[in-house]
Amino acid sequence: MRHRVRGRKLGRNSSHRKAMFRNMAASLIKTAKVSEEPQAGDAKVAGRIVTTVPKAKELRPFVEKLITLAKKAIPHEQAAQEFATTAERQSEEWKKWRTSEQWQKWSQAIAPAVDYRRRAFAALRDKDAVAILFAELGPRFADRQGGYTRIVRLAQRRLGDAGEQALIEFVGERDRAKRGAARTAPAVVADAPAVATAGPAAAESATTEAAAEE
Repeated sequence: MRHRVRGRKLGRNSSHRKAMFRNMAASLIKTAKVSEEPQAGDAKVAGRIVTTVPKAKELRPFVEKLITLAKKAIPHEQAAQEFATTAERQSEEWKKWRTSEQWQKWSQAIAPAVDYRRRAFAALRDKDAVAILFAELGPRFADRQGGYTRIVRLAQRRLGDAGEQALIEFVGERDRAKRGAARTAPAVVADAPAVATAGPAAAESATTEAAAEE
């Protein structure tokens, strides 16, 4: 029995599942980058892929953990900028900086960020996907605490086995705007006090009524 056993087998062994999620995650991350000149292999919609519902549910935590690694690297990369150099690599100025104490400080500051990149590359095995992950997706979700992707079920079934399909995409690009403003309770206003004195027309009416009664 599979009591308390987490995850879906998806009809594959462990190595096959790992390779499948690695390829799907790399494909999803690569679609987040929109090229200036459209090419033949570009995705129709940026930051979105279509798959089956069980695969999308298993892929979601895999991708979101990678984005968390990219977010953790941001403060270390910013701290290392203080000790970095703008000199061209292998130039005399760069070689002088390479042997200075400033390089030692830069190396210590950037070390955690390098570790996060290596962990992401171990999961993806794709240099282009890792570059997009740390250059674009990390800063994009820097202020968001989790929930970087969404799963939307599709009405059309997959041709062949009629599997239920869904799209998984990054949030923030095609979010629906809320319809109308939030309803608020009406303000309670106290009743105005009654006017003590009446006008001349009211006084004249009261006198006429008194004369008629007599």
